[in-house]
Amino acid sequence: MAKVAVISAILEHPELCQHRFNDVVASFKGIIKGRMGIPMDEHGISVISITLIGEPDEINALTGKLGNIEHVFVKTSISKKEV
Repeated sequence: MAKVAVISAILEHPELCQHRFNDVVASFKGIIKGRMGIPMDEHGISVISITLIGEPDEINALTGKLGNIEHVFVKTSISKKEV
């Protein structure tokens, strides 16, 4: 059963990893409900929040693929409630 989740990501040196990050996110567009990105150029990072509804395996697959990108740090919160 599907669950609501939020993935928080910090991209250090976004110029080095943003394109790969965006490609991975785009490959999961079917479960993504919203995305907010905040560039923080003065600190050399970008902060991104992604809200999604999907099966736990899909959520974990996206989190894992994002976390495997160099300079990307992710944390995911998954609701206990099924939707």
